[in-house]
Amino acid sequence: MTTRPSPASHRILTESVEMTVADGSRMGGFLARPAGPGRFPGVVVAMELFGVSAHVRDVCERLAADGYVALAPDLYHRDAPMIELPHDAAGRERGFELLHRMTRDHALADVRAAVDHLRTRGCARVGMAGLSVGGHVAYLAATRLDLAAVIVAYGGWIPGTDIPLGRPEPTLALTPGITGRVLVLVGAEDHVVPPDHRRAIADALRAAAVRHEIVEYPGVGHGFLCDRRDTFDAAAAGDAWRRVRELLAAELAEHGSKHGSKHGSDEGPVRSR
Repeated sequence: MTTRPSPASHRILTESVEMTVADGSRMGGFLARPAGPGRFPGVVVAMELFGVSAHVRDVCERLAADGYVALAPDLYHRDAPMIELPHDAAGRERGFELLHRMTRDHALADVRAAVDHLRTRGCARVGMAGLSVGGHVAYLAATRLDLAAVIVAYGGWIPGTDIPLGRPEPTLALTPGITGRVLVLVGAEDHVVPPDHRRAIADALRAAAVRHEIVEYPGVGHGFLCDRRDTFDAAAAGDAWRRVRELLAAELAEHGSKHGSKHGSDEGPVRSR
């Protein structure tokens, strides 16, 4: 376990953890939490294509500094435990190999194990944030699990069946199962989430009366939250983090909206800088 000061209000602790999944497999993960006493809400952080990388760990630490117990489960644990891939062509190639071995049932079981782990740590309310591939996992998990708030950061392939996560029917078809509030963050120039996919997601969320907001950043590409990529956009990332904090504070705090109920869309899709 390591401890470090935080520029935000909470000093944080970080540690490696291990969980048992329903299929009997053992799954590692990275956990960051406030160092002080008390009960805090939990957030499952679904990793990018590159694994539980330094960027994913940074996201967990930022959430912990804001007062959440943040857990990034190792979704590749069955094939390449705790692998951390480089942000280059070789890393993407290996990541896609692993992605195409990740089934829907496995991903849901892994997220459920992560949620259960947070519950055992006293997290009465749990949300989820997913990055890229993890955004797809977060959207999928929202359709099946009791998650008060879900952030889908440039989640790819949600309307299609290109990857095993989207089979047998597209993950988008499961949208009516979502009971929490959803925030979708995407760049207007994102090649992984093209305009027709964004429209389909917006239409599905609206039709299912899911409380949601879709924020599209003009001139911004895929992976804009990651300062290790050349697609990082500081302005978009700053606005996105503000919206994430507002959502989590509203839905995960003890005084937040009762989760597990639908109240219709906030204002439908929102596209703003």
